Amino acid sequence: MEVKVLDFNGKDTGRKVELSDSVFAIEPNNHAVYLDVKQYLANQRQGTHKAKERAEVAGSTRKIKKQKGTGTARAGSAKNPLFKGGGTVFGPRPRSYSFKLNKSLKRLARKSAFSMKAKESNIIVLEDFNFETPNTKNFINVLKALELENKKSLFVLGDANKNVYLSSRNLKASNVVSSLELSTYAILNANNLVLLESSLEIIEENLSK
Repeated sequence: MEVKVLDFNGKDTGRKVELSDSVFAIEPNNHAVYLDVKQYLANQRQGTHKAKERAEVAGSTRKIKKQKGTGTARAGSAKNPLFKGGGTVFGPRPRSYSFKLNKSLKRLARKSAFSMKAKESNIIVLEDFNFETPNTKNFINVLKALELENKKSLFVLGDANKNVYLSSRNLKASNVVSSLELSTYAILNANNLVLLESSLEIIEENLSK
């Protein structure tokens, strides 16, 4: 599919680029997308939760009352989970939520996400640009020129660009990543995908393996 190339002022440069059908026009695999997003979100979890169980609660180990003759249930410890201040039964323990996915499945998921965005016509191709110094106002002007100031957007750079990244860092609705940092979650989480020209070759090369 052909997409026109815009400059950072939002004007048509008169050039067009051909987006690879093998990356931007496949039949999306919803299950692959689900698994990749699930893995991404799982990896964000710290897994440092912890509750004290019966053996870890501070307290006396003395038998709190005699075994028989009280008319109530027997009880051997104040740390019994049934009592206030007692241990937690099967409480959470520190653990890792990460799990493994094959590289081929993750590539399929990213291609599916790109194809979804292309089908919705939510992909913009922008010629490469840079700022002399980090400047949030300059980045906001780019967003206004592309009519994205009130939309969630993801800018994909060919290589890491510190000035562009720092210019966007204070804006909650916009995110800037390099083509090697792309994730299925980031693609789907944005309303509009802005691909710089230098990123296209890298994306298609990585996802066509």
